[in-house]
Amino acid sequence: MKKSQSSFTAEGIALIRALESSKPADQRVCNDPLAWQFINPAFRVLGRFFSWYGHKRSPGVYEFLVARARYFDDYVRACLDDGLEQLVILGAGYDSRAYRLELLEGRVRVFEVDHPATQQVKLAKLTKIFGSLPSHVVYVPIDFDRETLEQRLCASGYDRQLKTLFTWEGVTYYISAEAVDNTLAFVVQNSGPGSSIVFDYMYATALTTARRRNEVNSMQRYRRLTGEGLVFGIEEGAVEEFLSRRGFCQIENVTAESLKQMYLGQHRCVAPVYAIVHATVKSA
Repeated sequence: MKKSQSSFTAEGIALIRALESSKPADQRVCNDPLAWQFINPAFRVLGRFFSWYGHKRSPGVYEFLVARARYFDDYVRACLDDGLEQLVILGAGYDSRAYRLELLEGRVRVFEVDHPATQQVKLAKLTKIFGSLPSHVVYVPIDFDRETLEQRLCASGYDRQLKTLFTWEGVTYYISAEAVDNTLAFVVQNSGPGSSIVFDYMYATALTTARRRNEVNSMQRYRRLTGEGLVFGIEEGAVEEFLSRRGFCQIENVTAESLKQMYLGQHRCVAPVYAIVHATVKSA
């Protein structure tokens, strides 16, 4: 991402949540009643066209994104039922879980970690929506080129002793392998017993194959404009070993086929090169 530019991707993902949320309750996969309010009016019009075009060019990506949003919602709720004490949203973008999921406010402190340019835009939108910033959320701007999670998050009141969930939605694709490792190491070394992480990722072969999917080619083609290029993936079938070596256990991989069976039925496909994983920090 460019230093002074808010994330194009964050607004695009919010648009997809908004479009899905506009469907009747018995047809939609995810529901985010706040999503439309994060999207600029001009982008709403253009975004509807590009969403239609994206369906044709990249089948199953829209379905993965709405199923991902639903799965993350469900997993946060499950962690709340299991005694979650602290929630850290990494690369928060226009994530609205802190404001729409029941049981968070008044019970769990939420930290939204994001690039300063995107976070500034979001803060303005939140103030417009609510009149003031919600008191149960702490906003942590971070420039990963110059700062670390340990510097910024811990200086913002984060408690290393609490049972914490780290959500990391739609981020790993765009950062280096070193940045992925550094983030996972922070989670392992700086969170309380029973803490966990949930994130989505792309299969590494989708980035290197000679016949890449259309959305991969498009993201690479427009990288100079958006500042957001696809650079990281994990080999299919390797995520359990990948996370175990980095200090995690109770690793559950959720494939495209699993998401299809859980949320979408037989008549909608999910792009097969993406997956979601959640894992618990190993006890010391």
